[in-house]
Amino acid sequence: MANLITVLRTLLAFLAVAMLRWHTWEIYVGAAVLTVLLIWMDAWDGWVARRRNEASKAGAVFDILGDRVVEMTYWIAFASFGWIPVWVAVLVSARGILVDGFRALAFERGLTAFGATSMMRSRLGALLVSSRLSRGAYGVGKAAAFTLIILAFAPGWQPSLKTTLAVLAYGCVYATVILCVVRGLPVLLEARRFLAPERAG
Repeated sequence: MANLITVLRTLLAFLAVAMLRWHTWEIYVGAAVLTVLLIWMDAWDGWVARRRNEASKAGAVFDILGDRVVEMTYWIAFASFGWIPVWVAVLVSARGILVDGFRALAFERGLTAFGATSMMRSRLGALLVSSRLSRGAYGVGKAAAFTLIILAFAPGWQPSLKTTLAVLAYGCVYATVILCVVRGLPVLLEARRFLAPERAG
């Protein structure tokens, strides 16, 4: 069930971005509401997995892959529309690929991104990467950034309101990008130990 929710929210992300091709206020607001819903579903699928005793290492990896597809869909689409700088989409995508690559090495050793078998050893790393506070803040940041960017470019707003929405949107975008990088650095630093055997060999 949890994996089905992950698949569903990924498909909803594709739908929300596709809706932005129709330049009407109602469609844009609908896409913004859909965006909030599918970001919320990221927390819901974890709750369902725990409730139904479906939590597993493979499920956790599938959840992270779903997260990555969703966020890259939005960042790349926004960059292609000219709504955000291209470097934002490139940076977030590169960070995701690097972090997930090192997490794959950790997974081979029986470690996971979060939970009791987390690959993070240091308290600071665990706080920044795998704590509920950090994950929740990043989820809220993405929801705010994606939603406000969509609303800022929705047609029909008064100029003053459109300006206010744009200021809030770009503030959330850059804050979320900073948080994305800050959460990724500890993973890269702590994962260096997984490369030691390859260097020795």
